[in-house]
Amino acid sequence: MIDTGTLQATTPSDTEVQLVRAFHAPREMVYRAITEPELVRKWLHGPPKWTMEVCEIDLREGGSFRYEWHSPDGEIMGMGGVFQEIHPNERLVHTELFDEDWTGGETLVTTLLKEEDGQTTLTLRIRYQSQEARDKALQTGMIEGVSMSYDRMARLVTEG
Repeated sequence: MIDTGTLQATTPSDTEVQLVRAFHAPREMVYRAITEPELVRKWLHGPPKWTMEVCEIDLREGGSFRYEWHSPDGEIMGMGGVFQEIHPNERLVHTELFDEDWTGGETLVTTLLKEEDGQTTLTLRIRYQSQEARDKALQTGMIEGVSMSYDRMARLVTEG
């Protein structure tokens, strides 16, 4: 298990990564933060000094999403996917694939939200095509990147 202080990361199987983070906010606000483009842009910046230039979300089963980040020197990192399941404020399941396929193929991402006493726990489970793909993704610094992004999201959902 990797614990960044606020984010706990585990590998529950040979092909999966699970990330768990608690937010001091109602789950409706956390759900909005992960599904509404104007809110996603405020916390999902990508690597330091990069900007999110594209944030398109068609939030319906079979709908797609597209994100693009641009570096100060013009590099572009893009990714997208398709929503498989949508249970508002509770569960999202979607595919995910980076343009530069560094994760070894499409992943399946399940997001669960549980609220208790005004605190929402977000559990993100990512299933890769293979153990090699999962391990390669873990070597990219993804845990630290997600942790930084979720720290920004925590400020967003608690400040309104």
